[in-house]
Amino acid sequence: MSGHSKWNNIKHKKEKTDIQRAKVFTKIGREITQAVKELGPDPASNTKLRDLIAKAKDNNVPSDNIDRVIKKAAGDSNTENYENITYEGYGPCGIAVIVDCLTDNRNRTAGNLRHYFDKNGGNLGQSGSVNWMFSKKGVIVIDKAEYDEDTLMEKCMEAPIDDFVVEDEVYEIYTQPDDDFRQTRDFLKENDYTFISAEEAMVPSTYTAIDSEELKEKMQRLLDMLEDDDDVQNVYHNWDQPDEE
Repeated sequence: MSGHSKWNNIKHKKEKTDIQRAKVFTKIGREITQAVKELGPDPASNTKLRDLIAKAKDNNVPSDNIDRVIKKAAGDSNTENYENITYEGYGPCGIAVIVDCLTDNRNRTAGNLRHYFDKNGGNLGQSGSVNWMFSKKGVIVIDKAEYDEDTLMEKCMEAPIDDFVVEDEVYEIYTQPDDDFRQTRDFLKENDYTFISAEEAMVPSTYTAIDSEELKEKMQRLLDMLEDDDDVQNVYHNWDQPDEE
């Protein structure tokens, strides 16, 4: 179903990032800073940094900007320190939500997230309350208009993929995380394929629909508020979103 598609979520995010590209740059830059501080500035030995550089380029971040962030993070004068925290909660109708944050003030972040959930008919849960409904996977999304289905599928069979899904507008390729994801991503790039997105994500095992228009609006507003927060890096959920007209 299209509502289950990773692309259905990306379309909404893409519309926002086209308008708020600077915010996207800032969030990726924060991730790069933390990766450099944790494992060093060399992407050859720092796989996390290598993945983030690929993510930044997929989001059209200029190479000069990436290099500048890496050099700044590696410098002795850099005092920025961020903490990775994952929050779990429920939106309207029991929609499961996972929020990955990178913050320098956990009290501020927790307070903001609690406000977003409460304001939109949801609530923050305890650690582990919804995580069990999701599995971490590599997800590569490719524009259907750009490539022949049979040719791409045949090429994907040479990589360690788990699933190849054909949607109305895109192809979605699912892998196991870490090495399988990197191997598949790099293999397709080497064969001149370009991506709408390529990232590791928490993919839900089941989806929940919302019938009420009022609650749909609240759920969408919750997602918007979460994604607009500078401390929030990723938002995952199991809402079976309706196709946009």
